[in-house]
Amino acid sequence: MTVLLSNRTDDEEHTDPESNMANEAIGAEPVAIHLRIGGMHCSACAVRIEKAVGRLPGVRQSAVSYASRSAWIVYTPSEVTEPVIQAAISKLGFHSASGSNTSFDERERRMLLLRFVLSALLTLPLLLPMAHHYEALSFIPVPSLLMNSWVQLALATIIQFVPAAPFYNGAYYAVKQRSANMDVLVATGTTSAYLYSHYMMFHGASTSMYFETSAVVITAVLMGKWIEASAAGRTAAELGGYTALQPNTAVVLRGDAQEETAANDLKPGDRVLVDPGDRFPADGTLISERTETDESLLTGESRPIPKREGDKVYAGSLNLQHPAVVTVKSAGTATALHRLNAMMREALASKTSVQRKADALAGIFVPIMLALAAATFVVNYFWWTGFRAEASFVRALAVLLAACPCALGLATPLSLAAAAAATAKRGIVVKQADALEVLARLKTVVFDKTGTLTEGRAEVSAVFAPALHPAALLSMAALAEANAAHPFAAAVIEAAGKAGGERDRGGGMKRVPPLRIQSASYAVEQLDGRMIAVGGYDFARERGWTIQHDIRSFADERERKGDTIWFVFEDSKCAGALALSDRIRPDAASAVARLRRQGIRIALASGDRAAAVQAVSAKVRIHEAHGSLKPEQKLALIRSLQQARGAVAMVGDGWNDAPALAAADVGFAIGGGADAAMGAGQIALVHGRLAGVADALWVSKLTMRNVRQNLGLAFVYNAAVIPSAALGKLEPWMAGTAMALSSLSVVGNAIRLRLKLRSIGKHPNRA
Repeated sequence: MTVLLSNRTDDEEHTDPESNMANEAIGAEPVAIHLRIGGMHCSACAVRIEKAVGRLPGVRQSAVSYASRSAWIVYTPSEVTEPVIQAAISKLGFHSASGSNTSFDERERRMLLLRFVLSALLTLPLLLPMAHHYEALSFIPVPSLLMNSWVQLALATIIQFVPAAPFYNGAYYAVKQRSANMDVLVATGTTSAYLYSHYMMFHGASTSMYFETSAVVITAVLMGKWIEASAAGRTAAELGGYTALQPNTAVVLRGDAQEETAANDLKPGDRVLVDPGDRFPADGTLISERTETDESLLTGESRPIPKREGDKVYAGSLNLQHPAVVTVKSAGTATALHRLNAMMREALASKTSVQRKADALAGIFVPIMLALAAATFVVNYFWWTGFRAEASFVRALAVLLAACPCALGLATPLSLAAAAAATAKRGIVVKQADALEVLARLKTVVFDKTGTLTEGRAEVSAVFAPALHPAALLSMAALAEANAAHPFAAAVIEAAGKAGGERDRGGGMKRVPPLRIQSASYAVEQLDGRMIAVGGYDFARERGWTIQHDIRSFADERERKGDTIWFVFEDSKCAGALALSDRIRPDAASAVARLRRQGIRIALASGDRAAAVQAVSAKVRIHEAHGSLKPEQKLALIRSLQQARGAVAMVGDGWNDAPALAAADVGFAIGGGADAAMGAGQIALVHGRLAGVADALWVSKLTMRNVRQNLGLAFVYNAAVIPSAALGKLEPWMAGTAMALSSLSVVGNAIRLRLKLRSIGKHPNRA
């Protein structure tokens, strides 16, 4: 039976993670897959895939990101399979592959580059004759061959039906699904220009041909698509670094023999040997004496981390010093590294509210633009051009070529992808894209105390036992705490061992199994006919047990120093008290100061007694501190702060404070290792650095500012270019080129954000 024990305060409530994982495995029927998607040309494509896959029976969640060319799908294997999902994507005219298939993206980028180069080389001869239309360029010699309409037709035909062929394919599938995307706009606009020029050529009006228009638009769009794909590929490569360095093989110890095997075939309990300079192939426990590791891939910390026998090691981290023997706990897709990578990819596929609105607009943008182009022709023909069909058609064509939802669809996801890559390198795992959006408007941050502002590695700092030897009191407490997983309980057991106490014998008492009571705030053990209990003030008060004046004075004095107090009772009589201290994290005060400089109000909420909480808050300079809070009171505090101040973030140690973390607008789970990221909260600080809270806030503000700039660029472009095209102020080829350049401006702005975010953590005093 799993035993749940704690340090006797509501602030320290812990649940056995092994039990949680077992329970999750029982009900975790749905599985998640990450797919790379090829053939998408705009956010409308992503929306179409998302809806189609979401309608499949058994699919519980479907999130598709155009910027990262990826999909995150959660489904029930008994109702639908991965091949069926991929077949559904294929029916839409797209292709997919496993998320680990990096060659898939490279092939698509190479194909885009080839199409762009071919189109550009064939477009240049079509552009040269235009030089004679401009006095400043009239000196450029133009071969008479290029003035031949048949040569222009041949070049335009190759461009229209070779490099641009995928646009026709995408348009066909979109129309077939009663939808419209960028392919429909490009195919309709360029085909109109091509066919119109073809018509005018055979009717003797060679001066009214627009072969160069369709060619320039196709070339510009392909250039934009290639740059977009390259940016997406760089982001995928940065995020893929989490699993790229996990070894494929491992050296397993079988008795005295060494056997090389696939890392994915490792089983829990296997012993593996890792030489210096090699990476650990699995998560596990070090059973050799000592070594040092580099966990920068996982935590962002470049300094070597000393490891001793019994310490955890993680797959992908580098063994630096001595040969290490490790007992495997989890391998393959069960490693913390793999799960962190999966969570980041899920977050990348998730969408903020801004992105969802932009995608919804992009979904209706193409039909609106088609209708607007038709309206442009009608209005120009009957009113503005005096029944001149050619002039009206040219203006309608310009509107059609100017309209594209690409910039709108790229505005948010490219910036979010840059933020995800930047935070991942610092051990900040953003599990939900919405969290970054909320962080940017954050007003208050509430910190837990134990395991958050403090390191969560307690030690017994003082023992007070009026009628017993201190070692005997420690032995009694250790017996009651024998099965606890809580670090404070471990500290008591360790102190008892050092003091000469024994876990199985204390003052001649032997364990009697019939009675064992465990709770979030106390533990009781029946020993040799006597009841031994460990608890705090609330535990004693609820039972009407008296705490002697001298013991209470000791407790009050130690609490003023910031210690947590446990009382040890024998048959309802208080035998003494233990003071447990927990060091404050080295970066706690500086992290609080950075948040305050960013205009954030700070509060401390703990289940510990008020005196201990005030002592810690004074050391880290938090002026608003709340102590003696039960879980429901913490929850009420979060809600009251939300009503009074706006968005609130809660920072907890990843295993407890679940109600408060869930109620907060953003929950930070902080821990000393990768497993903390598997707990509650929308953001996980894997390395346990509180500076990550300020880093994440800074990243969110820069990212959402970048998103607003991107959206502004997209809307300003449409507001300026489309009316100009409708009024005949832009030639069709100019409008089409401007369409491609609008996407490039968004890509460029997102790249600027990526470069700026590389400085994250390099300026610790940055507000």
